[in-house]
Amino acid sequence: MTTIAAEAKPAHSPLPRQIPYIIGNEACERFSFYGMRNILVQFLASSVLLAYLPEADRQGAAKDVFHTFVIGVYFFPLLGGWLADRFFGKYNTVLWFSLIYCAGHACLAMFEDNRNGFYTGLFLIALGSGGIKPLVVSFCGDQFDQSNKHRAKVVFDAFYWTINFGSFFASLLMPLFLRELGPAIAFGIPGALMFVATLIFWAGRRRYVRVPPATSDPHSFLHVARTALTARAPGQGRPGLAMAALGGALAVGALFLIPKLGFVICACLALGLIIAFGGIGTSMQLERAHGAHPPEAVDGVRSVLRILIIFALTTPFWSLFDQKASTWVLQGNQMAIPHDQWWWPSFLVKDAAQMQALNPALVMLLIPFNNLVLYPALRKMGFEPTALRKMGAGIAFSGIAWIFAGLIQLAIDGGDPVSLAWQALPYALLTFGEILVSATALEFAYSQATASMKGVIMAFWYLASTFGSLWVLLTNAGVRNEAVISHIAGTGLSENAFLMFFFAGFAFLAALAFALYARRYPMQDNYRAA
Repeated sequence: MTTIAAEAKPAHSPLPRQIPYIIGNEACERFSFYGMRNILVQFLASSVLLAYLPEADRQGAAKDVFHTFVIGVYFFPLLGGWLADRFFGKYNTVLWFSLIYCAGHACLAMFEDNRNGFYTGLFLIALGSGGIKPLVVSFCGDQFDQSNKHRAKVVFDAFYWTINFGSFFASLLMPLFLRELGPAIAFGIPGALMFVATLIFWAGRRRYVRVPPATSDPHSFLHVARTALTARAPGQGRPGLAMAALGGALAVGALFLIPKLGFVICACLALGLIIAFGGIGTSMQLERAHGAHPPEAVDGVRSVLRILIIFALTTPFWSLFDQKASTWVLQGNQMAIPHDQWWWPSFLVKDAAQMQALNPALVMLLIPFNNLVLYPALRKMGFEPTALRKMGAGIAFSGIAWIFAGLIQLAIDGGDPVSLAWQALPYALLTFGEILVSATALEFAYSQATASMKGVIMAFWYLASTFGSLWVLLTNAGVRNEAVISHIAGTGLSENAFLMFFFAGFAFLAALAFALYARRYPMQDNYRAA
């Protein structure tokens, strides 16, 4: 194990020898995750696990399970990051959570016909995957120092490419394995890949640079926020504290809805209320933290609160994006695969779920197209594609994608055979939106957050996906109401078509709100000095 105080390396030092272990781990882990994720809804909708439900309700239940799982995946980074930063360090936390991850995959393979066993596996995978999610990339960054930091960009590009490479082959192959070999093997293969990922990561243990856990920071985000909320000002009350208390009371009230809405929905609602009202209350009294904390810490909290509004406005995008692995797969199962067409790769694409492979394939194509062709062309026309403009446009493009998905659903509902190839259009539009939102947001947040708050921002960014899936669960719960069902029937649309147009409208409203807020957002530049 290398220590932080290692001697400086030569100016032209090679790539750190431990990096291939981390890249190899990432490649196998991403294949394992997307491999099981992209067949989950397809398996559940036709499995004995949901056989207790009427057949008409099984697809909706499968979507609920999927989005509950996604909520866990993007919630547990808070736990993993906290444990690594405060107690165990990144290496130990990644290794232990990886073992939990492997146990979860084993449960899926062994308990394909046992509801409790299978759902336990999903919980363990959400815990393991979420626990390591915020750590692997930052652990990779820890391996570089001032002498070779110029090589870090190449490695991070390899990281992003590896994620999409693994996702592409997992999306393409795993539906075939599920169809041809059955669920035990289809879920077992990702489990084997996760075990290999863990083994690769462990094999590099003697080469890694390990940054020790940090001590408690008296000027952290939470410490500054607490000071702001509790500090008194002469002749003034504490309206911010009252606002935060109201959020806490509403959060407790949300928990009383558990018998009706379920624990996951209510817990996420409670968390959202605490964050929203606590953030508003903190911003109302933030100036009171001056004196107890240095100005840069107070300014850091202010930057985080501004970025939280940006993140909140992206949550509708994530509610649309993550449904490509649930709603769109179920729609594809209703469509005709054009095996009779000469241009269709019948030797390979035999299942509707394989259309998900378009997403990572298009990501790898569109990123260089945007950077080399689209953005320079826009600049020549006098339009600067700023981060906020790109993100707002990305949310709107997701809405357009769902308009086309809704039109496809109308054709399906009309009774005529609809070619699965038509799904390529909404996939392309949604992927374009993903690049504009996801690939831009982290760079934007990094530039806006002060150095001490960059870790907090990463945790909140993952929560954006959690709340995106929360909107899906709330919508699915809402359409089970008799009054809502009656209203949908009155529109002349099927439930599926109505929800697709509803989510498109949700995205357009979010894009409009995003544009309005972006116009008055005070841009910062918090990159460190050269």
